[in-house]
This record gives sequence, structure tokens and C-alpha cells, in this order.
Amino acid sequence: MIVSILCAGWALRSGLRLRSARRTGVRRPKGERHRHIWRAKSATAMVTVGYSAGLASAFWLRGWDVFTTAHGFVSTAALLLFLATGILGRRLETGRSRAVDQHAVIALAAVGTAVASFFTGFVLLP
Repeated sequence: MIVSILCAGWALRSGLRLRSARRTGVRRPKGERHRHIWRAKSATAMVTVGYSAGLASAFWLRGWDVFTTAHGFVSTAALLLFLATGILGRRLETGRSRAVDQHAVIALAAVGTAVASFFTGFVLLP
């Protein structure tokens, strides 16, 4: 999950660079939008796989009740925020939306919640 959070942070950084260029009227670097989309899709896929693996591990390998910890709730919130960011990002990519500011806020919340999930998971380590 550390790699997925780092990849999400990298996508966030490139997204903020695009946002800054748009707001200041500066030309964005060539290929930056494509790199942002690739990084963001990769991060969302990794978070989804990691979340699913975490659920499977908690339930089948450890015999835990899945949503009885803060980590479970925070991780679910992070996944939902990543999926919302991805859905809105896809709509932006295909031209069906212009909600770039909302996309940025949700993405920032997704990465922040993922970091919180990382730290709430420490108490579950053996």
C-alpha cells in the first residue's frame, strides 16, 4: 500500500501542476496531462487491489470482523474517495464534465485519507 500512496501522491503533484498552469495561464508541460491520467489510474487500481486484499486477509486469514477497526472504516472512506475521484476524472477526460476544482478537492481528500489509513493500520500489525 505504500507504493499505491506514493503513486497517488505523484499523481496529485502532477495534477496540482496542471491546475497551477491552468490558473496562471502558463503553458503546461508537454504530456503532463497524459502522465497525470496514467499515474492516477495506476494509483486507483493499486488502492482497489490493496483494499480487496486487506479485506480478504482480515476475514479469511485472520478471522477478524472486517469493519470493527478504525483502519477498516478509514480505508473504506479512502477507497470511496479514490473511486469518486476516478469517476470524476474520467468524466473530465472524456469532456463530460468541467468540475476540475471538485476533482482536485476530492483527490486531496482521497490521498489524505489513504495516509490516515496507513497510520491507523499500524495498530493491527503483529
